[in-house]
Amino acid sequence: MSLTPHSSLPPSRTPSRPGTPYKFLKDVVLDVMRHYRHEKDSEAHQIFRQQAGHKPKGFVPQTVNPEEETVPGIEHPGSTGVIYCSDRAIANGFSYTNSHAWANLGQGAPEVGPIPGAAPRPENIPMPLDSLEYAPTTGVKDLREAVANLYNHTYRKGKNSQYTYENVCIVPGGRSGLSRVGAVIGDVYTSYQIPDYTAYDQMLSAFKRLVPVPTALDPKNKYRLDIEQTRKDIQTQGLAVILASNPRNPTGQVRYFAMGKELKELVALGREGTTLILDEFYSWYIYPEHEKDYGKSVSSAEYINDVNEDAVIIVDGLTKNWRLPGWRVCWVLGPKNLITALSQSGSFLDGGANHPLQLAAVPLLDPQHVQQEKIALQRHFKKKRDHVLARLHEMHLDVTVPPNSTFYIWLDLEKLPAPLNNGLTFFEELLKEQTIVIPGIFFDINPSHRRNLFNSPCHHFVRLSFGPPMEDLDKGLDAIARLLKKVKKEGMKAVGHSYKKSIDETLGQLESPVDAPQV
Repeated sequence: MSLTPHSSLPPSRTPSRPGTPYKFLKDVVLDVMRHYRHEKDSEAHQIFRQQAGHKPKGFVPQTVNPEEETVPGIEHPGSTGVIYCSDRAIANGFSYTNSHAWANLGQGAPEVGPIPGAAPRPENIPMPLDSLEYAPTTGVKDLREAVANLYNHTYRKGKNSQYTYENVCIVPGGRSGLSRVGAVIGDVYTSYQIPDYTAYDQMLSAFKRLVPVPTALDPKNKYRLDIEQTRKDIQTQGLAVILASNPRNPTGQVRYFAMGKELKELVALGREGTTLILDEFYSWYIYPEHEKDYGKSVSSAEYINDVNEDAVIIVDGLTKNWRLPGWRVCWVLGPKNLITALSQSGSFLDGGANHPLQLAAVPLLDPQHVQQEKIALQRHFKKKRDHVLARLHEMHLDVTVPPNSTFYIWLDLEKLPAPLNNGLTFFEELLKEQTIVIPGIFFDINPSHRRNLFNSPCHHFVRLSFGPPMEDLDKGLDAIARLLKKVKKEGMKAVGHSYKKSIDETLGQLESPVDAPQV
């Protein structure tokens, strides 16, 4: 173990301890031993640690997992929250062919069927002969123009600087967009916040030139980003990139730097030598208090002065707002010279988005169609949000910071008795009730994977999604109610153990092969 400051921390963020280097090493080892006593006492945490890529890194002694050494040079990056939770659900009998028997409040996707007031859902995709060819790595020109026109119509009326197709790169999904961006950023300090979107962890881990610098957001401040403190950090720590979601996943907050002054001040940082990467996938999921505000959305594009000079990169797409996650048609919006670089990184990372679906997406970006979809979406999802919050209140699970955007609820379990008060155990217990949620630790963006799980600020949270249809939400809420009722009746001896480790164990417990789920 090196006794020098860790390379991923700027000097002002490097932890210091009094005493000799040997005392420092002893303190680290003792801390690890104390932490492991906590994790080893929890069956749910041990299952998590056994997953490839989830071992803690940088501790002494370092152990080797043979399962991670089967291919020379391969290192597991660790799974995102949704993937890990899906794997654990499959081990408990879930499959996509019997998914109707489960309540999936974990998947970060909206319901894709018809909703009141919305346009009919796409049912047929035309495939002209030319669409069978590869599309350009920057995307089909007609779709790029449609994206630029929509942003100009929605956010840039009356402004001299307007987006054109040259400011748009079409990508096969939001993660691909982030990966393309990550591949073209140099060796810089990159600011990110905790909690935030789980895939940022893998992005910051994979692209080693992005040196991660964390900022923990305070629930007492409704998870707002302190712009003045950020400006100071830029000056004192040399932050070159700020990565954030707005509206924020998983906390469901948009006011922390949106709706006017705060977002405007943040965008201004892009004119002061810092690049902003803003994930705006939930820009339509705003829940207004007044009738006149339905149909409004939020984007940093509104506050950009010059689309080719301001260092602001926007990532969005059809996935969430248009409720078309299966299409994998998204975009990156930014200065022209960025788009040229993304074309090059896309040529070796993903090769480009689906050609026929890009063509099919063009009419969906018509401003009149978009306005109809926004209003319908906001009314429908606000109704679901209010329903879930009311049912949680009935269970005495009040949400500390209720969501005003996205379709997520960041549920604090701290007031529940241990061990049900940590997200991993709560998640495992709900699997027994055929319900999936996401443990909060997956939103603790921790690229070096050194922090003990019990020390995570997200450890006692779970994320609930109200993206699914109402009947699925009630099925999941009924499961939470059953769990709490069981604990009240049987005490804590009923929880924290007897978790299925693998799908083989599940199949072995079935009475006959006929009963086995198809996976």
